[in-house]
Amino acid sequence: MNLTYQIKQWYFAHPLGFTILRVALGVCLVIQGIYFLNNVQALQKVIEGSLLNKLNISILLTIIITWAHLFGGTFIILGLITRIAVWVQVPITLGAIIFINKNDIFTAHFDLLLSAFILLSLIFFAFEGAGPISMDEYVKKELL
Repeated sequence: MNLTYQIKQWYFAHPLGFTILRVALGVCLVIQGIYFLNNVQALQKVIEGSLLNKLNISILLTIIITWAHLFGGTFIILGLITRIAVWVQVPITLGAIIFINKNDIFTAHFDLLLSAFILLSLIFFAFEGAGPISMDEYVKKELL
């Protein structure tokens, strides 16, 4: 309980730092979405080579993952409907850790570490929200 209270105090005492973290998280997701958009076949091969191939929905998953990263990352950057955008990203990132990086769990590969850091950041922002410097706060204060 004390740790969560301290994190919340830091969160509102240093909003710029957490805003930079939120924007960096969104930028990572948008860059990944652009990469997937430019390399659709590569993402499809990765999905077909994983345990998800048994579902026979690799094309559908490719489209969903690509556009979820693009739109979700943009919403996270803006801080607009952040919690919804983050909760959409959590299963995708968790799936990447479990299914895609299944062979890399006991080794220190950069992709797995980046995926784990993104997942932890997503979970943090899912519970804490976008913070005081965001479109969510602007809408609350100015429009509602």
